[in-house]
Amino acid sequence: MAEPPRKETLSSRISATLRQAILRGELAPGARINLDRLRERHDISISPLREAVARLVADGLVTFEDQRGYRVAPVSMANLDEVTELRAECEVIALRASIGRGDLDWESDVMRALHLLGRAAAGPERAGPEGEGPQPDEAWEAAHGDFHRTLIRGCAMPVLLGFCSVLHNMTERYHRLYPTASPPGRAALAEHEAIALAAIARDAEPACAALRAHVLGAGAELKRRLAVVGDGDPRAN
Repeated sequence: MAEPPRKETLSSRISATLRQAILRGELAPGARINLDRLRERHDISISPLREAVARLVADGLVTFEDQRGYRVAPVSMANLDEVTELRAECEVIALRASIGRGDLDWESDVMRALHLLGRAAAGPERAGPEGEGPQPDEAWEAAHGDFHRTLIRGCAMPVLLGFCSVLHNMTERYHRLYPTASPPGRAALAEHEAIALAAIARDAEPACAALRAHVLGAGAELKRRLAVVGDGDPRAN
């Protein structure tokens, strides 16, 4: 007889499912997370479910308040400003350390991540047959996240990398909730290419300046989209 799934496996699976629902806006900002309903839907005990939701609290995607329980974290201009500023600072620190400590494997990984980002930016013809694999926007988000994680991974500072991961997830949520009318093009790819080439050339100042400008510029664009739609559930507009 096969062994039942371990509690950690259940927690990870439920956490990943809820994370995607939040990032895609299926669970709207401010929506209540009903643990009893989720427990019945997924046919699991309350313990792994609480662990799964606790991970999302740590990631800044869910909040907990006494008397109100768990809710999807709200979105706001103030929150976006804070996340953008913190992300710019933390990723620049991590990149500077990566440039100083990264080895040849790190350089190769950065260029590989850049290549995959370019394939994702190329559009549907490079994203695989229709109905197979991620759609173009999904492919870009996946490759984009991998590029930024790879770029700073050489810093060898796990606590800082944890902060950067949380901030990137929070930023990605805004990108998913307030998408552009068209997919990222050559201009977006060129920004990442400039960062990568300066980084592997060990040119810390231009690399860090380019990364900071990229993060702040992306944040400014998100603010423009948020200003049009307004705070709250973007699907209501």
